[in-house]
Amino acid sequence: MGVQEMSRATIGRMPLYLRFLQEENQKGEKYISSAVIAQNIPVSAVLVRKDLAQVSSQPGKPRLGFEVVRLIADIEKFLGYDNLSDAVVVGAGGLGKAFLGYEGFKNNGLNIVAAFDVSPETIGEKIAGKTVYPLEEFEDFVRENQINIGIITVPKSAAQETLDRMARAGIKAVWNFAPAPLHVPKGVILKNEDLSASLALLAGELSKGAFNRRLVLQKRNA
Repeated sequence: MGVQEMSRATIGRMPLYLRFLQEENQKGEKYISSAVIAQNIPVSAVLVRKDLAQVSSQPGKPRLGFEVVRLIADIEKFLGYDNLSDAVVVGAGGLGKAFLGYEGFKNNGLNIVAAFDVSPETIGEKIAGKTVYPLEEFEDFVRENQINIGIITVPKSAAQETLDRMARAGIKAVWNFAPAPLHVPKGVILKNEDLSASLALLAGELSKGAFNRRLVLQKRNA
């Protein structure tokens, strides 16, 4: 079954399954049941079995469950994580440097190989062994290294120009962290991450929870 045939909810759970299974594998676990997976995701054991049946042909052994290593390989293959995709970052400020230094992306099939910036103070820096190059070298680097994924961590004012530059260089997929409405060039897949909006939602949930607690206390004291 292809990704396009699977529900978004199921696809969204696959990285959760994978992360948990990788943790169990590091602990030395050889087999795991759908019930144990369900307790840690959490979803129902029935849903776990249904999800995993769509990406793995192993039925699971009685009283043992699924073979952890094989299940990890099946999920990684389905998600494309068994074939690392090289990516570059444009904007080597705080967030960009954090991406360069974060090795966890490799567990999800993403290998950030370099960053680009316009700041003379930043150009030439090495973060986790990865170099920050001048922006004028971006197009040549992308073409020579056949990069398909770009990550935008520039200020809002430079986001559209950066996206257009990536498209001209041949980037096919862009992960954008700049809080700006962008016109997406033809042939480019864009995924926006608005950190300020996420924070606002989190703060709103906290406020709502505090408001509900106040109502409960008022009713108790009435």
